[in-house]
Amino acid sequence: MRIVIALGGNALLRRGEPLTAENQRENVRIACQQIARVHPGNQLVIAHGNGPQVGLLALQGAAYDASHPYPLDVLGAQTEGMIGYMIEQELGNLLPAEVPLATLLTQVEVDAKDPAFQHPSKPIGPVYAKEEAERLAAEKGWRIAPDGDKYRRVVASPRPRRIFEIRPVKWLLEKDTVVICAGGGGIPTLYDASGRRLSGVEAVIDKDLCASLLAYLVDADLLVIATDVDAAYLDWGRPNQRAIAAAHPEELEGLGFAAGSMGPKVQAACEFARATGRPAVIGSLADIEAIVAGQAGTRVSTAHAGLYCR
Repeated sequence: MRIVIALGGNALLRRGEPLTAENQRENVRIACQQIARVHPGNQLVIAHGNGPQVGLLALQGAAYDASHPYPLDVLGAQTEGMIGYMIEQELGNLLPAEVPLATLLTQVEVDAKDPAFQHPSKPIGPVYAKEEAERLAAEKGWRIAPDGDKYRRVVASPRPRRIFEIRPVKWLLEKDTVVICAGGGGIPTLYDASGRRLSGVEAVIDKDLCASLLAYLVDADLLVIATDVDAAYLDWGRPNQRAIAAAHPEELEGLGFAAGSMGPKVQAACEFARATGRPAVIGSLADIEAIVAGQAGTRVSTAHAGLYCR
């Protein structure tokens, strides 16, 4: 099978952990141990989040020169290289030596008229207490929003429209290369008014929506959206919460999952399943073998009528 695996930010940095290279390396190592188990007999494409990492680079850049910070598209490109390097190395240490791996910087087109630019919603960087977040927002002109009992900076998150490097991705897959691409949702870019000049834009694309587009474009047999819970749930956080085992896209989309957490994952899974007729699964990275075998996670497919809970 050709499988696209979208690694959640928790696979790279757990909530509340210091943003150190050592912590990221250890978390990448754990993620790769799981991914290596489903490599035999399959072609793999790996996408990943970058919210904490791009936020950290933004803070570092502002500390160096607050009046001329690097834009988010450039910082996103840096995180693709940094995280891709770690995944390549840790996965390469686990797979047979003859297995090729490659990380591609991936430019993704967005629409300048996307309403997301008027309503920033994508959290980046570390979490802050409310008072500190408000102080930083006042100092730096940030928009902030609640994230659990903390606050984070939020930026625009336009929808992905096109992946420019999709041909090289396909060429590498034809040679059975493990491809790491579309990190952080890809590097957000758009054309100017002439339609000829491409440039970066200050935004962060949702990595799950981009992974869904990526899976569609590479003709994947399965999209795995790996997160820190074992499934999407009904009545999450309540005594009667129930894990959803399988659902038709129409059933799942109507349940109103939170925009800042499970919502984009459900949307991404539904879009892939609807566009291809093939399944997408939301589940825990620790369950990836069972997910690929069809035995774990929330399986979203047009083959299912209705919704079933465990």
